[in-house]
Amino acid sequence: YGLKNKKEVWRVQYMLAKIRKAARELLILPENDPRRLFEGEALVNRMMRLGVLKEEEKRLDYVLGLTVPQFLERRLATKVFKARTAKSPHEARVMIYQRHIRVGKQNVNIPSFMVRVENENQVELRSESSLTGAKSGRTKKMKLKGKTKAEQKKEEVPEGDQEQIITPY
Repeated sequence: YGLKNKKEVWRVQYMLAKIRKAARELLILPENDPRRLFEGEALVNRMMRLGVLKEEEKRLDYVLGLTVPQFLERRLATKVFKARTAKSPHEARVMIYQRHIRVGKQNVNIPSFMVRVENENQVELRSESSLTGAKSGRTKKMKLKGKTKAEQKKEEVPEGDQEQIITPY
């Protein structure tokens, strides 16, 4: 899944624990309780928008069966890797941090961004990204000019501002 460390897994486990706890509390209430109907429907709809529940699993009971891998599959880093935009999960994470990835019209630089179902097919490289070939990076531009870094710095200092070194011999 291209995780940085265990803390990211723990964060997903904590989020899942809160969701399960809310579902358990709602399942204790009677079936025709207005709170259970309203909050239960909202919780199920939220899980469906995230893409962790399918259309046929549109009941509160299925929320208790959610697992950590289902949430990890919805992360942006995983989606970029699975779409073959990146060769490895690590490369996907780096591409996201370097702002090469866009979800819809939004530039995203957070690998743990949860991709919703409606945005799933809108994960793509930014058109302004140097990876698309539209715009060259700083190093490539300098190489095209044929100048080294030292020559660039020398050009920045005007001739009259340079100090004269007087040697005693």
